Amino acid sequence: MNESNKSIAGNFSSQTKSKFDSLEIGIFLNQFPKLKKYEKNINTFYSRRNMAFAWFDKEGLIEHTSNLNDRVRNLKYDVVNKELAYAQALDSLIYEGNLENLSDATMLKLELMLTAQYFAFADIVWEGMDANVSKKLDWNVPRKRVSYEEFLESILKTAPEEIKDIERPVNRQYGLLKKFLQNYSELDEKGKWFEIKSIKKSLKPGDSSDVIVQVKQRLNDLGDLKMNNAEGKYDTDLEKAVMSFQLRHGLKEDGIIGKTTIVEMNVPFKQRIKQLIINMERSRWVPVSLNSYYLVVNIPEFKLHVNSGDKLLWSCNIVVGKPVHKTAIFSGELKYIVFSPYWNVPKSIVINEVLKDMRRDGNYLEKHDMEITGYRDGIPEIRQKPGPNNSLGLVKFLFPNSYNMYLHDTPAKSLFNETSRAFSHGCMRIQEPFKLAQFLLRNDSSWTDEKINAAMDAGRERSITLNERVPVFIVYFTAFVDRDGKINFRKDIYNRDDRLAEMMLKN
Repeated sequence: MNESNKSIAGNFSSQTKSKFDSLEIGIFLNQFPKLKKYEKNINTFYSRRNMAFAWFDKEGLIEHTSNLNDRVRNLKYDVVNKELAYAQALDSLIYEGNLENLSDATMLKLELMLTAQYFAFADIVWEGMDANVSKKLDWNVPRKRVSYEEFLESILKTAPEEIKDIERPVNRQYGLLKKFLQNYSELDEKGKWFEIKSIKKSLKPGDSSDVIVQVKQRLNDLGDLKMNNAEGKYDTDLEKAVMSFQLRHGLKEDGIIGKTTIVEMNVPFKQRIKQLIINMERSRWVPVSLNSYYLVVNIPEFKLHVNSGDKLLWSCNIVVGKPVHKTAIFSGELKYIVFSPYWNVPKSIVINEVLKDMRRDGNYLEKHDMEITGYRDGIPEIRQKPGPNNSLGLVKFLFPNSYNMYLHDTPAKSLFNETSRAFSHGCMRIQEPFKLAQFLLRNDSSWTDEKINAAMDAGRERSITLNERVPVFIVYFTAFVDRDGKINFRKDIYNRDDRLAEMMLKN
């Protein structure tokens, strides 16, 4: 069994009789001061147990004690490049714990050491970097909240054969990315990477070339091409494999081997490994799971995902902010739908763009259905009237936030056909606004499809307050596993990966 797959905490234990004095926790932590960080966790855990031992039963140490020690000593399987404090002391105490003549003092020290190391492991592997670090990296989605005390207790109350079915307190993307990290690490260790030759013209089905042999090898190694005949002809199987690769990397899914596709195929495995590690860290920060309906925008993917619990209901393309107008990473609650909206032009856009256009063209406002509603500090306040030419399209979706960002329709439909869609001033333009409105109003029978369409085309602004608020998460993942179980990679459009990698090295 791979070390990384072992459970990390106790076997079934009905141990509730053997107890100790709560003052012993303070004495233990004075002896092992680097574990004082977990004093509150330890006290909470044992208070709930009435200070009863957790890692011993009437037969002695429970079964999974050794598994915890294995995980503590092999943090590399969870991409942690350091050791937990007192790991050697834990190893020695476990050795003594298995001896026949175990003193009460050693038994208590081992009991507390196991619990403390459990919380240390949970902190590093499941919780990840400190919330202050993620804040510095502009990650403004509130960090997940997990009771690791309750999770440990649930394991201790679970029979051994059922422990594997317990959901770990980390988002499922973590484990999925971890599996592909192992795959890419094995490819790298075996020296499978090589640079595919550059091409002067694109290769299509029916073409022959030495480069096709190399492409087949790469796609076979990555799992897109199941059978590699090592021939230099572009056949049907290769076309399907190329399209699979293109889809996983956010490229145009046309089956043509062009320069852009070759560039993505030539990304070294070491770089992909780094990308996987970075996004495993991000997956430690997000909620483990949600039981409600919620929306997720993944900025580098240029996608909106509508979910119910762990089930993906549907997705659509979006446009996000340009690198100079980054879409923020944050969360909110979708409360309002505004049909036929006005667009209140932000002051920065008025100053940097509209005023210049007005000076060049005296009829600029009229041509763009805009009007001045007042002045502030000598700057005109401008809004665009509702209608098909409005920059927000026919509907917008509001989840109030300090970034003044929201989802909205757009008259510029052609942009959704681009593979890289960072064109906006920060707000997110959605390809299927009617479908989203339909989804949000699904439980209100008065909102028929005809009524939604009429409200969108009315030319008069109308705001609807939702009966049920819907959580929205704006996140940033450049590597993720899709619902088909395939690993996806995307461009780091805002150059956030390297910043996180640097912070990970410092910690």
